[in-house]
Parts: sequence; structure tokens; C-alpha cells
Amino acid sequence: MLRPIGARKIKTEVITMPNSNRSLEGRIAIITGAASGIGAAIAKAYAEEGASVLAVDLPSITWTTTPGRTESISRLAIDITDNDAPKRIVAAADKIFGGIDILVNNAGIAPFGGTETATDDIWDKAMQINVNAIFKLTRETVPFLKKSDAGRIINTGSIMSECAGPETIAYITTKHAVAGMTKAMAIDLGKYGITANFLQPGCIVTPLSAAHMQDQNFVDYWVRKTPLGELGQPEDIASVAVFLASDASRYISGAGLRIDGGAAINAF
Repeated sequence: MLRPIGARKIKTEVITMPNSNRSLEGRIAIITGAASGIGAAIAKAYAEEGASVLAVDLPSITWTTTPGRTESISRLAIDITDNDAPKRIVAAADKIFGGIDILVNNAGIAPFGGTETATDDIWDKAMQINVNAIFKLTRETVPFLKKSDAGRIINTGSIMSECAGPETIAYITTKHAVAGMTKAMAIDLGKYGITANFLQPGCIVTPLSAAHMQDQNFVDYWVRKTPLGELGQPEDIASVAVFLASDASRYISGAGLRIDGGAAINAF
């Protein structure tokens, strides 16, 4: 076949690109409360998306799930309310993986107790775990996040970060605090390119909610209240946590993302 006069013969070359579409490839994450439930689901999802994960939980806890890529997940048993916990957690992540790109403050408790019945111990413990530990670990992590090209802070709040319910005053108060704290972090750290957002799970089936799930009236209420007609699973939260840690969320900061099947908008 003749080529037109003046036409160039084009040399074609096949370029082989890395076979990876994983959204967190090469990122390093710390996840607290990672032994079970939402934290374990996030750790597994991050590893599957290419991240290296330091999974943190209590020394006494039973790890209920096996991560999907165990070579990418290192476990650290520590009480996050210990005075030296933030330094030890950050030092461990830096030593094992060589930096930190993502911090997921997921550890928390949901104790029973209303305005008249919540004891000082219930109140103080909820504040220590759900609020103080988040602030202190984040503060310790910031110098590493500033070095990252994609620094991310993801805090676990709740749909109770914007509403309330009976007999859980300490939990509700702390989740409102998480919302406000995350927004303040977004403002303070945005100049470094660090984003800060919070997850707002609805009624999710986890070990944390196990005590509440014993009450069939509680379960029935949330199923009725949720337009999708079912309770959520930890994997529903994990997929959103992957998004918030990825480049796709680079222009989202100071936001709370509801993952609740529509429950928060239902006045029922």
C-alpha cells in the first residue's frame, strides 16, 4: 500500500503502565479503634486500596476480623488515653512505614446515661476517648501530615453530631464536639493542604452498638426511621472513608458526610 507523498511513517510503541487503579497506593494511615467494626472495615478497605496501615486498639481487645492484606497492616496495642499514647502511636507509624499521610480517629464509646443518670465516670471517660484523644493524637500527627502531599484527617462523628436522643447525653455531647473540632481543624490546617472531615454514621451494626441491638424496640425504631429500611454495615462507612482519604476528595474540608440510609432527614 502506497503512502501519500509527504506522509510520515508513524512509529508506534506500546507503553506498559503500572497495573494499579488503587486510590490510596503508597499512602500511610493511622486508624484508631481498628480491631473491629467500622475501624476494622476501614483498615481492610485502605489496605485493599494500596495503603499501609497502623491499626491501633486496646491491649485487651479481641481482633474480630482478619485484614485483607495483612502485610500492609501493622497492629499496635495501646490505650489511646494514656499520656504518652500520641507520641508512641506516631513514632510507631513513622518507624514502620516512614511517615503519615492519613489519620482516622475512629475509636469511641457510646455509654448509656441521661441528664439525671450519667455518672461522672461515664461523662469523663466519654470525653477522654471521644474528644480529648482525638485532639491530642491529631496535634501529634500534624507535623507529619504537613510533609505529605495529601494530608487527611478523618474523624468518626455520628448523625448525633447534629441532633440528639434520649439517655445518651455523654455520647451525643462528644459527637457534637467532634463536629466542631473537625471544622476548626479544617480552618487551622487548610493552609498546609491538609483536609479535615468527619463521618456521620447512622445506626450501624458493630460491637459498639451491640448493647443497643439487644433492645428490639431500638432496632425496630431505626429500621422504620431509615428510608432505605435497613441498618448499616461497617463496609458502608469504610467506602466513604476511602473516598475522603483519596485525591477525589481534595477540595472537601470541614464537612460531615452522612452515611445513614437517610435516617437523619426523616422526622419519624
